[in-house]
Amino acid sequence: MKPGRTLPYALVSPALALFALMVLLPLALTALLSFQRFSYDTGVQDGFTLSTYANMLGDSYYWEVFGRTAWIALLTTLLCVLIGAPEAYILSRMGAPWRSIFLLVILAPLLVSVVVRAFGWGLVLGPTGFVNQFLEWVGIGRVRMLYTPIAVVVALVHVMLPFMVIPVWTSLQKLDPQVENAALSLGASRFTVWRRVVLPQVTPGLLSGGLIVFALSASALAIPGLLGGRRIKMVATLIYDEYLHELNWPLGAAIALALLVVNLAVMLATNAVLEGNYRKRMG
Repeated sequence: MKPGRTLPYALVSPALALFALMVLLPLALTALLSFQRFSYDTGVQDGFTLSTYANMLGDSYYWEVFGRTAWIALLTTLLCVLIGAPEAYILSRMGAPWRSIFLLVILAPLLVSVVVRAFGWGLVLGPTGFVNQFLEWVGIGRVRMLYTPIAVVVALVHVMLPFMVIPVWTSLQKLDPQVENAALSLGASRFTVWRRVVLPQVTPGLLSGGLIVFALSASALAIPGLLGGRRIKMVATLIYDEYLHELNWPLGAAIALALLVVNLAVMLATNAVLEGNYRKRMG
């Protein structure tokens, strides 16, 4: 091989080695661990077995946890799209210095720990929190929100919203506002301009933001653990319990790999469908 052709491989080899060490090796070890035997008397044992996966797939409890995780992640993604897309559109049309100020407001929650934000939402949604005090003041009465899916979804939307706003806002930066003005001058309504001009341009941003929000929501640990409690189990909290409470590491590894496979399947399928429609629509 000529020296000129080996140079790109030499340049990327440190990054590939770091990726293999930090990502591929732990993933391979986790996969090997999921096939080992486990006994509550002796712990993890050497040997190959598929009983862990068979027990997981045959138990309706794990299907219930995965189903709950899926609909909470989907609802979080949908709310982030409905809130984040208009927010990004308004942000892209702002002028200086308001654009920088509001962009800082959107990104500011990322500077605060997720655990701190979860405790904050616990205070807001608790029995004596601000929301229940307001509902009691207007005559509705107190509503139980803490340790319910409502609290988990609300906190996840707050945490994941910047991951939706930024990709959509980046896509809108490539859209010339004069294109919208040209469509309006030709008699198109505001809704038609948004549907035929703006939406096709921001589809890649919506796709990337939606996939990021779904993946992060499905694998969230702190918020479901602190705001969902012991009754609202999600996959990440289930993995945590198997590793640290039950000490059943093979089962925890199997559930973690199943979550990874489901996430990859959803992301690849969504990307294939939406990107195919986008390319067809854009020619």
